[in-house]
Amino acid sequence: MIRIASLAAALLSIGLAKPCFAAPPAEESDWPCAQAKTGPVSAAAVWAGPDVAKAGNWEDDDQAAELARKLASRRTPLADADGLIDDFAAKAGADKSVRLTRVFAGVLDIVNSERDRVLAGIVRYSRGQNRLAEKIRAVADKLGDEQEAKHLTPAESLKDAQSSLDWDKRIFDQRAQSLSYVCETPMLLERRLFEIARKIQQRI
Repeated sequence: MIRIASLAAALLSIGLAKPCFAAPPAEESDWPCAQAKTGPVSAAAVWAGPDVAKAGNWEDDDQAAELARKLASRRTPLADADGLIDDFAAKAGADKSVRLTRVFAGVLDIVNSERDRVLAGIVRYSRGQNRLAEKIRAVADKLGDEQEAKHLTPAESLKDAQSSLDWDKRIFDQRAQSLSYVCETPMLLERRLFEIARKIQQRI
């Protein structure tokens, strides 16, 4: 079956878009990133300080909770973290170790919650891409079949559908480019968590 050049190019680009990411396991077919999808970050993975479970509920310590939210927020530059932690530690007095541990516990919970939202968003994003790719393939196949059945020239067969196909293709390509950046977000969150944990531990 003869395919028009523009449709062949669209299908080819769809076929080439996915190899940018490692093939996921069968149970993670909607996960498009090269990095493996993992569960929440455990305290043990980034923390060598006092037992978090013995520090009490971080949300019950208003000042610790406020600092945890500020440190966990990506709007707060990491360069500002040292001063914020030092100020808190100076005011904590004899309870410094316990209260700093609460701050870490809060940062851990907040970052893990944000990370979970990011992972869920990536999966939704990928499913949308898969649906759009299927739509583009279906339209391309239909146009190709009509061209062959009606002996239409490429210009005639694409007259009404080419604009819609090109638009879908443009959206697909833009999303594919954005996805490579989105996939880095979980790692950036993990690195931020590790750095904050290290800074807090240095004050205990």
